[in-house]
Amino acid sequence: MPAATCKKDLIAVTEREFAKLTRLLDEIAPDKALLPDETGISIKDIVGHRAHWICLFLGWYTDGQAGRDVHFPAPGYKWNQLPEYNAEIRRQQRGLGWVEARLLLNEYHAQFLAFLQIRDDAELYGGPMKGARNSWTAGRWAEAAGASHYRSAVKTIRSAIRASRCSADA
Repeated sequence: MPAATCKKDLIAVTEREFAKLTRLLDEIAPDKALLPDETGISIKDIVGHRAHWICLFLGWYTDGQAGRDVHFPAPGYKWNQLPEYNAEIRRQQRGLGWVEARLLLNEYHAQFLAFLQIRDDAELYGGPMKGARNSWTAGRWAEAAGASHYRSAVKTIRSAIRASRCSADA
């Protein structure tokens, strides 16, 4: 799927992918959402992770606009350390319940949409995002943190559901 190139398309794809994710999450029983897979990751962890990455993006943008150092993906971590960073997110969110994880995702999604609504095409697609140290625009980073992450969450959760059905049938 090609990346959005304007605010209108970015908002549309973000809302569309979030709606798909929300419909899927609505079908999941709370007790099933908390069950870890063979790697120790639950559906609740996936939801909390997506919420966290929206927060990261909003911080990256704010820091870049303020001329502060932008830490990708997070302070003390490099991109090649994502597995360790994601494990740290899960540790930090260990006490988060299913309802709380969904509320967190909804809250950050609302903040994300508000962020997009007040920006224009020039702010989102007029050039590289400040502080990013690459050619990606703020809109491209936003799509990666929002719609693309929602889309991958749906795929990952559907896979987890299929795997749990298979193991339950065995």
